[in-house]
Amino acid sequence: MSVKLRLTRMGRKKLPYYRIVAIDSRKRRDGEYLDKIGHYNPVSDPVEIVIDKEKAISWLEKGAIPSDTVKSFMSRKGILLEWDLKKQGLDADAIEKELAKWRQQQEDRTKRKEAMAAMKQREVENEVAKKEAEEKAQAEADAAAAAAEAEAEEVAEEAPAEEPEADAESEDKVEE
Repeated sequence: MSVKLRLTRMGRKKLPYYRIVAIDSRKRRDGEYLDKIGHYNPVSDPVEIVIDKEKAISWLEKGAIPSDTVKSFMSRKGILLEWDLKKQGLDADAIEKELAKWRQQQEDRTKRKEAMAAMKQREVENEVAKKEAEEKAQAEADAAAAAAEAEAEEVAEEAPAEEPEADAESEDKVEE
């Protein structure tokens, strides 16, 4: 019997919830499983992944093969690293040191991601502020242009009143 560590879908329509289970590879996806190892909730924010480390390592030692998705979850939680170190024959202290180093790397990676996200957010805010300033300057320029146009119209309204008099004089000259 070949045992696989894989996901079993639970939940209702469009709200999936998965169990991470040890199951006979010949069974259907949602069939009867041997042992529940954890769960995965993709709907929550942030995504929730819970795996019982002892059960997972126990099944890996027995020869269970994780699916690609479960393998990535176990890698994310550091379970595969611990299992690999145990396979190499390291003692508990050496394993704990390596896991502490790995956790520190994960924290550093998270801090870098947060810093990059904050930097992108500042860039977006700067772009928005720049666009708002440009729009404000454009609105002021449009208002100044409208004021100049209105002033030009006032001058133009006064000028035609004088022109017809000039036309009348020129007509008088033409008649003579």
